[in-house]
Amino acid sequence: MNVNNIHPKLSGLEQLQAMLANGNGAPIGETLKFRLVEVDDGHAVFEAEPGPHAYNPIGSIHGGFAATLLDSACGCAVHSKLRADQIYTTLELKTAYHRGMTTETGTVRAIGSVVTMGRRTAFAEARLVDGNDRLLASATSTLLVMDRQS
Repeated sequence: MNVNNIHPKLSGLEQLQAMLANGNGAPIGETLKFRLVEVDDGHAVFEAEPGPHAYNPIGSIHGGFAATLLDSACGCAVHSKLRADQIYTTLELKTAYHRGMTTETGTVRAIGSVVTMGRRTAFAEARLVDGNDRLLASATSTLLVMDRQS
């Protein structure tokens, strides 16, 4: 996705739905090989295949890979609730790692949802699960909601 293609007249949900319909994604998704696969009001799901591109020196998938997926799921869940004149940024992400990942893990899903949405602050949570719905990692996030500057 060209980040300049986010249409400022569309709501956050409409922006994400357009990205999904067009098969577009953020550049970080290309780098780490993950994609948005589902979006609804207050809900976002990403999928990825853990691969050698995300390995750390000890022979497993780097924790930052999981954290990035969880941050994206939380962030896009909040993004889906924004008005056209709003943007957001992550203030805090607390991640817990429950199981390690390798290339043998297979496709993983990061499922994010909004817990509460205020005028200036949003709270979201996400779960990272494998194909058998086993919990790999989880996160809670605090996000700052701001007015878009022209």
